[in-house]
Amino acid sequence: MPLPFLTADRDLDDRAAETPALPHDEPDHWRRPYRPGPWRVGAAAVLLLLASFVLLSAMIIAMAGSLPGAGACALIGVLLTALAVRLVRVGVWVSAQGLRQVNLLRTTTTPWNALASVRTLQQPVRWLGLPRTVQGQALVVERSQGAPLRPLITDHSGDFLARPESFEQATDVLEAWAAEHGVPQGRPGGSGSDRLP
Repeated sequence: MPLPFLTADRDLDDRAAETPALPHDEPDHWRRPYRPGPWRVGAAAVLLLLASFVLLSAMIIAMAGSLPGAGACALIGVLLTALAVRLVRVGVWVSAQGLRQVNLLRTTTTPWNALASVRTLQQPVRWLGLPRTVQGQALVVERSQGAPLRPLITDHSGDFLARPESFEQATDVLEAWAAEHGVPQGRPGGSGSDRLP
């Protein structure tokens, strides 16, 4: 008796083996060169669960005849859903046009020719985006002119906490995109990355 979910998994594994490590087939499309981490996906799932309860409450309130209350609940549910989607989209996106840093409330796009260097440094980083800082590694980008960008990714963020191999792969891919578009690696005039062994 064949199990369809096993067949589907096998089919996905076959397709994954055919795809290259760096997705260069459509360089003009914005893409995140790493997967969102379990902490970020878990927080978005909790927000979506809360949004479903709020929307269910809106439906019950509407059936009870209080339309203003139902509208307020529906608005809160839609806002929670939008927040969950935005939370999953937070991260670093790349394309042939440049580097895009998506935060919860704003997005910063910088063309490749405006970047002076990309390097991995050991420095204090925020733990899961909270005010608490710990010693860790961060991928730092300096602009040719103006203030440097906030650290792009850190090994204690919602995407890479307790996943050091994924952090290393993500920094390697981002540094490869930067090198392909002519951005120097390491400190200007220096000798490359300050990454820990």
